[in-house]
Amino acid sequence: MSDSATSLRILLTNDDGIDAPGIAAMREELTAIGEVTVVAPAENQSGVGRARNELAVRRDHPWGYALEGTPADCVAYGLRGLDTDFDIVVSGINDGPNAGNYVVGRSGTVGAGIESAFLGTPAVAVSSYHARDFFCHPPEEYDFSRPARIARAVTERVYGTGIFDEVDLLNVNAPIDVPSPRMRVTRPHADYDQQVEHHHDSEAVPDGDREHDIGDDEVYVRLQDISWPDAVGYENPFPLGDEHSERYPVGSDRRAMVDGEVSISPLAVHHGHTNDPKLASVVESLSEQVE
Repeated sequence: MSDSATSLRILLTNDDGIDAPGIAAMREELTAIGEVTVVAPAENQSGVGRARNELAVRRDHPWGYALEGTPADCVAYGLRGLDTDFDIVVSGINDGPNAGNYVVGRSGTVGAGIESAFLGTPAVAVSSYHARDFFCHPPEEYDFSRPARIARAVTERVYGTGIFDEVDLLNVNAPIDVPSPRMRVTRPHADYDQQVEHHHDSEAVPDGDREHDIGDDEVYVRLQDISWPDAVGYENPFPLGDEHSERYPVGSDRRAMVDGEVSISPLAVHHGHTNDPKLASVVESLSEQVE
C-alpha cells in the first residue's frame, strides 16, 4: 500500500443494490487500502442516473447502511449524514458496462460519482463487462475479482497525485474475462439513437410491460435505446467486433471495450460552455430589441 492510501477513508456504493456480487468484491479489495464504509441502495437502482429523493429509509447493515433510495441519495447521505470526512467515493462494481456519452449520463453507477463530485469529494465509478457476453448477467455466474483488483489499483494510485485537481471523477470499465488487460485513458464516445414503436392493441405489449388495457384514445409507446450499432435495447452488441473496431476510434471508451481493454475516462461534472460569437451577436441584438 502506498503512503497516500494508508489512511484512505472510502465511501462505497453502487446501483445494483447492497447485496449484489459486484459491491462485495469491491469492498473486499478496498479494505486492503483503507477504511471502507458502505452506503448502498437496498434494491437495484440501475439506470436512475443522478435521480434524488427527499426522503429515504435507512437500515443498518454489517458493512454500513442500506438506503431505500438511489445511488446519488446514498452518496449525499454518506458525505453529509455521517461523522466521517471521506477521502474518496467508489461506486460499483456494476454488472455491465457504462460506456458512451448517453449511457454514462443515465448510469446510476456514474450518477453516484457525479453527486460526490458536486459535494466536493473525488470519485471512481467502476463497471465490468465480458468480452464475449457483454453484460454480466446473471451476476452470480460471474467472477468480479479482476475488475475489483483493477479498481483497487486505480483508486490507490490516483489518490493524492493531483489528478482530481482538474478531474471530478473517473469512469472505469474493466473486462471480467481478459487476463492482464491493457489500461487506456479514454473519452466517452457519442453514439446513440432511439427506436419508437406504437402499439394500438394492448395485447401486443408483453404482460410485464403492460400497466392496463388501453382505451380508444390511447396508444402504447415503446422507446428503446440504440446505443450500439445493430443492437436495440439490451441486446449483446459484441458479435460484430470487427465492424465496431472500424466504427470507434482508438482512445474512445467503446473502442477500448471492443479491444478487451480497461477504459478509464476522466470526467468533469460542470456542464461547460462554448464561446460562440454568433450567439453573442444574437443576444446583443435581442437586448436592443427587448425593453
